[in-house]
Amino acid sequence: MTKTTKQPALRNEDKEMIPPGLLRMMLALAIASLLVVTYAVVTDREHVGQPVASAIVSERTIIFEGRGAKAVAVRAEDGSMLFESENGGFVTVIQNGLQRARTVAKVDQGLPVRLVEYENGRLTLHDDATGWSAELQAFGDDNKAAFERLLAD
Repeated sequence: MTKTTKQPALRNEDKEMIPPGLLRMMLALAIASLLVVTYAVVTDREHVGQPVASAIVSERTIIFEGRGAKAVAVRAEDGSMLFESENGGFVTVIQNGLQRARTVAKVDQGLPVRLVEYENGRLTLHDDATGWSAELQAFGDDNKAAFERLLAD
């Protein structure tokens, strides 16, 4: 007596895996998003998500030296060492983002960037060569403090 085994079906036999109502709602959300963006562009609506302009309190030009995926060194414009670490944490994350922007823009990795502190508490890193910038306070107080130490040295 031979025993035959039934092979499992390779596809689901159910008619609909995603409910039609959910599909319609997803389409409506996409269309609504496009309409809102189109309205904002056509009416030249002011950008409201941008940081408020403020006076510069301090500024320092620094140079990042990427030393692998986790290692980083930060030098002052005169070449003096400000920060060096084999596990640079947040500083390395920012350096990796900067490196990626410069790679895409085909810009020299060794160019300096500006670390700027504003009167309203904002702390930003600006790369004038690519237009890339990072709002450092957006990543939390501990991460912002890592860059504030670079301003103080």
